[in-house]
Amino acid sequence: MPSHSSSSSAWIVSVNMGYGHERAAYGLKDLAHGGIIAANDYRGIPDGDRASWKETRTLYELISRLQPVPLIGQKIFALMDYFQRVPSFYPRRDLSQPTTQLKEIYHLIERKQLGKDLIQRLSKNPLPMICTFFTPAFAAEVHGYPGDIYCVVCDADMSRAWVGRDPGRSRIKYFAPNGRVVERLKLYGVSAERIFLTGFPLPKENIGGPEASIVKKDVLARLHNLDPQGIFYDKYASVLEHHFGASMCHLKKNHPLTLTFCVGGAGAQRSIGTDVLRSLKEKILRQEIRVNIEAGVRQDAALYFHKHIRALRLGKALERNLFVHVYDTRSRYFQRFALTARSTDILWTKPSELSFYTGLGLPIIIAPPIGSQEDFNKMWLETVNGGIAQLDPVYTNEWLFDWINSGGLARFAWSGYIEAPTHGAYRIESIVTGKKFSLASPPLIV
Repeated sequence: MPSHSSSSSAWIVSVNMGYGHERAAYGLKDLAHGGIIAANDYRGIPDGDRASWKETRTLYELISRLQPVPLIGQKIFALMDYFQRVPSFYPRRDLSQPTTQLKEIYHLIERKQLGKDLIQRLSKNPLPMICTFFTPAFAAEVHGYPGDIYCVVCDADMSRAWVGRDPGRSRIKYFAPNGRVVERLKLYGVSAERIFLTGFPLPKENIGGPEASIVKKDVLARLHNLDPQGIFYDKYASVLEHHFGASMCHLKKNHPLTLTFCVGGAGAQRSIGTDVLRSLKEKILRQEIRVNIEAGVRQDAALYFHKHIRALRLGKALERNLFVHVYDTRSRYFQRFALTARSTDILWTKPSELSFYTGLGLPIIIAPPIGSQEDFNKMWLETVNGGIAQLDPVYTNEWLFDWINSGGLARFAWSGYIEAPTHGAYRIESIVTGKKFSLASPPLIV
């Protein structure tokens, strides 16, 4: 368990399954009393709890890695995805009845007492509890946590598993990343007064306060790289100068054109990254583009890419304009990724929670979705015009630079920055602490 801190205001409880739930928690780290708590991996966790969590995590990661395997892998993944699918939104109807998955979660909490130890520990100092995964929130309610309970939804749509067994009687409050999640929560039976439309909690170090001083500078630097022919600027010069100020619009670029490719938490889709490197080989060697491969905490993924980099004879570019980022700890990964994002011009990722990073003005190349939630994230990302589905990675050297030279990716960067929520972390902090912020971003509607 973390030590206590008098400068923070809430318990931030996450789980280290994949990256999405911890990424949301990282954006709220300033609120974390004594640091972010992993409900499935804290000091003193009972052996039974650890075993239950480990079984779930291991199964998820195994099936996710099997998903690209023809026939058997796809069938196994489809079966798992079926039980956690997001149902069709239309026609609007009552979706409040608990699913089989939800009943299993409550079986673990009530019969096996999952989460009871953690809730008893936190109850000694009943600060508001903000959970970025639903199981700890349900455990808090079942085991009688005396403080307020909040749950941060980490995708652009959500399965029934995110809402308690009896939504009408539940006291869990929800932070929604977009308007669709607000409406989905209502279909699942959550009352409107327990739903707050905030946006996803992006890292504050990428925003720069309510006035968004950092993200504005980063967007401008990015537009310089993504609009080399000035096509986008010539069309939107008056809009850009009105928003940023004429003097800021004429700042020079501060980094080379940079593409960041992200490997998911389960290590899936590595082969796409190697196709990209192979296609961009000559441009990397000529230093026409800088490429970051984000392996997160997966040493096996980093070794995989280093092996292929050697086979492609790209070793001379390593640490010059080709980087494979891997970290010893998950907290270090999130900290460094926030920094990498500032000098990234194009983010290539499956449509995970990273879809919300288009709010930083990052145009997203969308890798194939893995699972029902990611299908909906992709739909949302395309709705706000913050990203576009990848074409054949084998020909990245052709279509990617066509998109850049036409100003197309600059348009995605601008749309993401304008249309997607940016200030989620500040809105959540305001609701939990009562502290008022005057935000630079417009009201949320998407």
